[in-house]
Parts: sequence; C-alpha cells; structure tokens
Amino acid sequence: MESFRTLIKGWLGKVLLVLFLTPLALVGIEGYFSGGNKADVAKSVNGQDISNKELETATKNYKDQYLSLVKGDESLLNLSLIQEKALDALIARSLLQQQAEKLGISLSDTQLEQMLAQQPSFQENGQFSQKLYENYLRSVGMTNQGLIASLRQDHALKMISSTLMDYALVSKSDLQQLANLQTEQRTLHLASIKLDDYKKGITVSNQEIADYYNKHKNQFKQVANVDVDYVVLTPALLPQANVAPSEAELQQAYKAFVDKQQKDVKREVKHILITTDSRDAATAQKLANDVYAKIQSGMSFADAAAQFSEDPSSKTQGGLVEAYAPGVFSADFDNAVNSLKNGQISKPVKTQYGYHIIAANAPAIDIPSYEAEKPRLIAEVQKTKQANLFSDTVNSLNEMVVGNDSLDAVAQEVKGVRVESAKGVTLTTQNPYLSDLNVKAKLFNDDVKNGDRNASSSIQLANGDTIWIKVRDYRAAGVKTLAQATAEVKAKVIEEKAYKAAQAKIASTLAEFKTQPAAQVVAKSKIIFEDAGAFARSQGLKRAIERAAFSIPAPTKEGMWSVTTTQLPNELVIVAVSTVNTNAASALQPEQLNELTKLYQQFRGQQILEDYTEYLKSQAKIK
Repeated sequence: MESFRTLIKGWLGKVLLVLFLTPLALVGIEGYFSGGNKADVAKSVNGQDISNKELETATKNYKDQYLSLVKGDESLLNLSLIQEKALDALIARSLLQQQAEKLGISLSDTQLEQMLAQQPSFQENGQFSQKLYENYLRSVGMTNQGLIASLRQDHALKMISSTLMDYALVSKSDLQQLANLQTEQRTLHLASIKLDDYKKGITVSNQEIADYYNKHKNQFKQVANVDVDYVVLTPALLPQANVAPSEAELQQAYKAFVDKQQKDVKREVKHILITTDSRDAATAQKLANDVYAKIQSGMSFADAAAQFSEDPSSKTQGGLVEAYAPGVFSADFDNAVNSLKNGQISKPVKTQYGYHIIAANAPAIDIPSYEAEKPRLIAEVQKTKQANLFSDTVNSLNEMVVGNDSLDAVAQEVKGVRVESAKGVTLTTQNPYLSDLNVKAKLFNDDVKNGDRNASSSIQLANGDTIWIKVRDYRAAGVKTLAQATAEVKAKVIEEKAYKAAQAKIASTLAEFKTQPAAQVVAKSKIIFEDAGAFARSQGLKRAIERAAFSIPAPTKEGMWSVTTTQLPNELVIVAVSTVNTNAASALQPEQLNELTKLYQQFRGQQILEDYTEYLKSQAKIK
C-alpha cells in the first residue's frame, strides 16, 4: 500500500518527463485524462475540443512559472496574456497530435504495456504487480485502455516534435557565419558632443509638437500609475505602555502551551487492510469483522497484520503506516484515527481500498515545567499585549481616517507620523511601503479605476506595520493624450533638432574620414576621441553604440577609420572603428564549436517547430 501511495505522488511525473512534450507537461494530468463536455469547451481544433478545465490547468502552470520569476508578486503578471499563451500551447499540441495520427506515428499496445511493466513503481519483488497497476488506474479514474490511448497519443506527439526539433539541418557556412559574428572584435574610438549648446534658441511650434506626436504615438505609452498620499504607523511610534503580564495570564499561557504540545504529538497509526480486489465488498467486510473478533479475543495486532493484512508494505511491520497523513486514505479513516484512545482498536472502516482495522497510539511526551517555561512565557505574553495595544490604536485611528476621509488624523494623534506623497506610482514601484502586495491591490483595484478617491481603511504591511492610502489621481495604461504628452514631446523635438544641428556641423569632418587618414582628420577637426578598446558583440557597450559600431563596414586600409554617429540622451556620439579582427573564430576550441552547434541547432529546431505549427494553424478550423 505504501508503494502505491508513493507511486501516485511520484511515478507519473517521471513518466511525463520521458514521454510528454514540454507544452503537455504544462497542462497537467487532469487535462489529459478529463472527459469532454460540449458545454465546457474553450476551443475546438478541427473538431477536437480543448476543455476549459485544460485551459485553466495550463494557465495555472504558466502562472506559477512566471510567479517564481517575479518572486510571487502576482500584480506584475499580465494574466490575460498568460491565458492566451496557454491556449496557444494547447492548440499547438492538438494540431501536432492530429498530424502525428495522420502520419501514422504510433506505438502498439504491446510496446506501451511493456513500457508500463518496466516502471519500478508498478513492480513488486522485481515483477510487474497487476494489483499496484489496478490500484493506480482506480486512483485516477481510468481504464487500462484509456491510459494506453493517452500514452500512445502523447508519445506520438513527442515523436513528431522531436523529429522536427532534434534533426534541424545546420550547415557549416551557417555555423561559420554565426561564429564570426559572435567572435568578431572591433577596436572603437568614441567622441561625445553634448547637445546643450545646440538647444539654445531652438523654438518649437504647436504644429510641430502635434505632428511629432501623431507620427510617434507609440513613444508616449504609459503603464497604469497613480498619484497617492499615504501615512505609515509602526509599533515603535506608540508611547510605551505597561505590558507586564500577571500571574493569571502566565498560567493561562502555560496551559495553552501544554494543550498544544499534547495536540501536536504525532500519533503512530497502524492498520490491517482487507481489500476488495479479489472479493466482493460483503465478503471483505465479513473477513475484516472476523479478524477484528480475533484481536478482541486476544490475538495481537501485529500477528493479525502479518497473517491477514493485504498491505504488503505495512503487514511485516506490525501494520505500521510509516507515511500516514490526513487525507491519504479517506475522511472516515482519519475520523477513526482521531477518535481512538491509546490501546483502542477500531471496528472495520470502509474506504476506497477496502476495510481497515485501525490502531492509533500517541507516545508519551516530556512537557517542560511551568518554571522552566516562565521566561519564554513572559516575553510571549508581553509581545501579545503590545500587539493588542497596537491593534486597538489602529482600529481607533481607522475610524477617524475613514469617517473624516483624511489621513491627517493619524499624524495629529501620533507624534512622529506624517503624511507622505508619491507621484506616478506603478505596479513595479520600489517604494518600501507602496510596493507591498496588499497596498498595490488597493492602489489599482476596480474602485480606484472607476473614480474612488476616498481614504482607505487600514492596510497591514508584510512587516506588521500599518498604512493608510488616499489616491489623488489615476492614469490608465495606454498612449498618453497629446495634452498629457506635450511637455515630453516638446523636449523630444528640441532634442531631435539639436542632434541634427550637431550632425550638420560635423558632417564635413565625417566625410573627410572616408578619404583621409584618421590621424590627419582628428588633428584638423580638434574633436577629442577616446580609445574605447576592442569589443565583440554583447560585451557591455550601450546598445545604441553597439548597433552603430557593428553596422558600419570595416575600414578600407590601415590608418583609416569607418565612422558614424548615434544618439544618446542629450548627446551625439561619434563612433569610429579602426580595426576589425575576424580571426577569433578560428581559435575556438572543438568543445566550444560543438556547444555552438548544439545551441544553433536547438534554435533552428524550435524555429522549424513553430513554423510548422503556424502552417498547421493556417490550414485548421479553429473556433
């Protein structure tokens, strides 16, 4: 029985890793083995239904993955986008499964049965156990044929996807080009021209602002943000009060401690299982009653377990259920355990596995004396009383804040507290108070979006402090209006004009680099260049400078520079390349080339799979 419980918890995950494609693993076992319901269809793909339950499970698994990346902050997730991604994965899975079936990619029943028989969790004494296998099928509510069909379908999907991904063709010329691009080194020289002087005297008309805005609206997007006032109360700000505990309070705390110690003792649970695998329920019940009668007549529980129990993992241990936890068997089993006193034996209890005769004993525990626990109890009671005092103060202040729709009440009642303000607060704020999950839920809830500007009730922060907030303004996500963006647009137009003016001033100098040695041009122009050094791609250059440096051709001969410009905030940067070294690729070690080949093949394989799936989508009926 214990091996069966282990099987349920661990075996299926191992099989999924072996047989199922990654998108399938995101769906979960419920998605594979759930029955269809036409009223519960999320999408239909060529007549094959994707249930809402499958979509819900896949969405949850994607969500859990992304939550781990944002440290559990759900407010940073785009849930609609996650659901869309999950649905796309399910559609792709369905299309590939259908295509595999059309192509005749399949394993026989015999092959799949052999794979199942080789699973250690279905074996007993090195041999396949039909009992363990049947118990598993019952636990997931499937027939043998149903499981075989599901595994066949998923193996076929793994085969078709692996064929596309694992055998992507990668030519030597492609690899060489990729190696050259990744290892090429360029020696850079940079000069900076500040735009402040060029901005002086530049004027911008309303028409220019409107024209720039209409042409570049996507530059003026904003995420949802709020302007907010807030006030924070911490326990340390309250006047110190006498919280010394009385003797009665300490005695009460000690009694609660003793009760908890006794309640938390883990009981040793034993059982004798009479299954219904090879007999009907009435026969199993009669046999269980006979065994119970033998125990009542003097037979030891251990002897009865060894002779009659059909749980192979516990019968040799006196019936001990080593990994017992509530919910493992059934609520009736758990109720029997909880009702038994030490030394008592239950009458047969029915569960889905058969009939159980149960014994449950709590070992004696050594509880520390009152005097030994007293110092800890004093600190505990003091802490509780301080917490209660803080809670009472918060409740009193809360009535004032909500009643007067003002945060000032907190500052007036508690010395050292003041109302703070923050503008443009977003979901990604790093403010130590406003970044709290409970606070963000209030700042961006539907009431605020619909115009609620009232002071909030108290919000407990993760560190135990309390905050009240009052939203002053809410700005929805989207493109800013021209009125909202005018100042920003004007600054960009001025920046653009200043950049063009600076470009025009140095245009003749840049042209000279094409025909004259670099040293001669630099000396004549008096532009100050800094030797930045040799760089390959993705080696720490600012993105704009890297794009410029690797977009221009190599110099035509020694002493010449290839030159271009790029724009940084309030700065024009002249980017010059003096030498280009393409020999680094030839120095790559065999293991490095092998790794590069694998990475590129994986990339190409994934690309081919995605392209193939998109093709299938274009030919499919999805509704």
